[in-house]
Amino acid sequence: MSSALQQEYQQTLDYLYAQLPVFSKYGKGAIKVGLENIRLLCEALNNPQDKFKSIHIAGTNGKGSTSHMLAAVLQEAGYKTGLYTSPHLVHFGERIKINGKELDQQWVIDFVAKHKELFTQIEPSFFEVSVAMAFQYFAEQDCDIAVIETGLGGRLDSTNIITPILSIITNISYDHMDVLGETLAEIAEEKAGIIKQGIPFIVGERQKETEQVFFEHSIHKQCNNFYADAQWALVKVKQDENCQYLKAVKLAAQEMYDLQTDLLGAYQLHNIKTALTAAEVLNSMGFRTNIETTLTALSRVKKLTGLRGRWEKLQQQPLIIADVGHNKAGVKEVMNQWQMVKSATKHIVVGFVKDKDVKAALMEFPKNSLFYFCNAQIPRALPAKELEAIAQEINLAGTTYTTVAEAVKAAKEHLGNDDALLITGSFFVVGEALNFLEGKNND
Repeated sequence: MSSALQQEYQQTLDYLYAQLPVFSKYGKGAIKVGLENIRLLCEALNNPQDKFKSIHIAGTNGKGSTSHMLAAVLQEAGYKTGLYTSPHLVHFGERIKINGKELDQQWVIDFVAKHKELFTQIEPSFFEVSVAMAFQYFAEQDCDIAVIETGLGGRLDSTNIITPILSIITNISYDHMDVLGETLAEIAEEKAGIIKQGIPFIVGERQKETEQVFFEHSIHKQCNNFYADAQWALVKVKQDENCQYLKAVKLAAQEMYDLQTDLLGAYQLHNIKTALTAAEVLNSMGFRTNIETTLTALSRVKKLTGLRGRWEKLQQQPLIIADVGHNKAGVKEVMNQWQMVKSATKHIVVGFVKDKDVKAALMEFPKNSLFYFCNAQIPRALPAKELEAIAQEINLAGTTYTTVAEAVKAAKEHLGNDDALLITGSFFVVGEALNFLEGKNND
């Protein structure tokens, strides 16, 4: 890529970040409530979201991994597959991919230049523009199908102007309660807003507190509801550096399959069940997503889609792992995996954003690790000193750093050859750590 193109691309992204409210930086103050803006944007673009088939995925945790798994399955089946996820870890282009390849940078430059007047007129958020951009890109590139991940919630999420062929809700747990509701049932109601009349939907995990919500939606909207954990059972057999190996049992048929995946976290078993169920439902609709294709795709999700930051081994010895754990439920799953790591001393670089229940998340961390408290370089980040103060209340001891890079650098300097380092917390902490370790600029 020429330096001139790179500079123009960076200027385009700088314009988007500077001119439009960005949730990742400012939190709920950046949210444009309602779907009016995204509808106006897409109407001006001649409704590109209606020009390709789509699958819609919501949920508190696991929706990014599940989206990538399903995109991998569709790619493996031979479909030109769009994938929209958020936020990005390192590059803006991670949000919008076709067959695992990030969108063309010149296309981004041209799209923004062409529609600046439209942005001034409508005053959309950054997220609304990125969603419209994804829809336009997938339409122009003649995608056969696109997997679309919600940003936050579902009912009022900007992605919710699509009419998908399948909707998926991975799970429900406590997150963004100031926006989505105080109880699991209230949060589920918001996520269930992606369920459409007559369109089948899958729920990854059955929960007593939310079951009635989904039952009522299936009745009122006259659509089939599948619980993934009632369709499939998984048993872990072994794991090596690159893969985990499972036995997958299709419960109704009592059929057993050998399954391996390049996604290493134990928590991925929940997401794999959801992806297996989705592939089966799509196969019943006439898609070429049979079990053989699905198993092949799940063995190489990272290679097919470029998924990062989910129990990602960055270095083997001493061991360095990066995994996003941005709320209590997510952290709990990461810590379950972390407990399995055998090492002399365990080190954890961690940072969160302000609008999370940070104390609840920190309660899941082991007290026998060495902590490096830090904050990402965004206004929404919880200052490292405040994070340390909360941690001290529950007897987690560590050192404070004002940047992620400083924290990672210090942790690496303290690592013995038989030690292990986990980099976790918000997407932005993991993203800045990856930038530092790989010597890249963040765009």
